[in-house]
Order: sequence, then structure tokens, then C-alpha cells
Amino acid sequence: MENSTKENRKKALIKEAKEWTRSIVLAIVIAIFIRLFLFEVFLVEGSSMYPTLQNHERLIVNKATYFFKEPEKGDIIVFSFSPQRDFIKRVIAVEGDTVEISDNQVFVNGVVLDEPYLKDCQMMNFGPVKVPEGHIFVLGDNRGNSMDSRDPAVGYVSRKKVKGKAVVVFWPPFHSRLLNCD
Repeated sequence: MENSTKENRKKALIKEAKEWTRSIVLAIVIAIFIRLFLFEVFLVEGSSMYPTLQNHERLIVNKATYFFKEPEKGDIIVFSFSPQRDFIKRVIAVEGDTVEISDNQVFVNGVVLDEPYLKDCQMMNFGPVKVPEGHIFVLGDNRGNSMDSRDPAVGYVSRKKVKGKAVVVFWPPFHSRLLNCD
């Protein structure tokens, strides 16, 4: 009788261990899927998106959005600048658009952009340039301190390098807010 009880406990422990292992493996698989295809956390490094984004804020980036649609003007996106470095910038123009910066104003297809998110920025004249197929033109909101599409090192951003759309600032908690809410 005593052996039977010990054996039953042992079987119950083995069953519970298998259930825990299965649950942990499933949780890891789901987390990897979410990280690879749905959402990712990014850290803002620097002031190129000031005043919209502050240095050291943490964002949630929706990676699934651009599986179904193209980036749009005004979207704040994260893209791969190099294998070790991602950039966060605002989409100003998409393929086929003509961009020009003149007298501290940005023109897209000859129309001045309304950019209420900017604070006193000074910009050098640029363009006109036409955004090639499969690419977008991005600028930081802190135009005087941003490495963006005006810089030959960045240039037009290939649609393939876009990782996702920034949707929420969640850290620090007292600065939490939604982004790109139209």
C-alpha cells in the first residue's frame, strides 16, 4: 500500500512537471512570436525627435502594421540604419513625392507641410528631390540635430528596412502617451 502511494505521488509529480514544462515552452514560443512579428520595445537615444520624443523614453513599436499597409506621411517609424543601430524618425514623403526644404519650410509636391509638432527649428535649404519607388523620406522633429534623409549616409529609407510604427510611449510612466493618433 505504501509503495502504491509513493508511486502515485511520483506519477503526479512527473505529470505536473510535464505540464509546467509545456506551459513554459509555450510562453517562450508566444513571446518570441510577439517580439518577431507583432510588437517590440525601443529606447529613444538622443534628441533628434525632440519635442515629440525625449531621450531615454521607451516606445512600443507595432511591427505588424506595415505587413498590411505602407508607411504614411506623419507616421513615426523605426528603421534599421545599420545592423547594430536603429533610427526613429517621422515619414515626410513616400515614393513618387517631391521634397524640398526652403526658407525653413518643408514642401511636399509643392505644398507646405503643416507641422505643429515642431519647435523653432532652423533648416538648410534642400532639394528638390523625388523619392524613388520602394522608399520613403524621413526627418527628425528636431531638424537642427537630426541625421535623417537629408544626410547622404541615411538618404531615402528602403521600405524593407522599416521595422514598425511607434504607437505608445510607456516609460517613464508619467510621460506615457499614444503616438500617431489620427
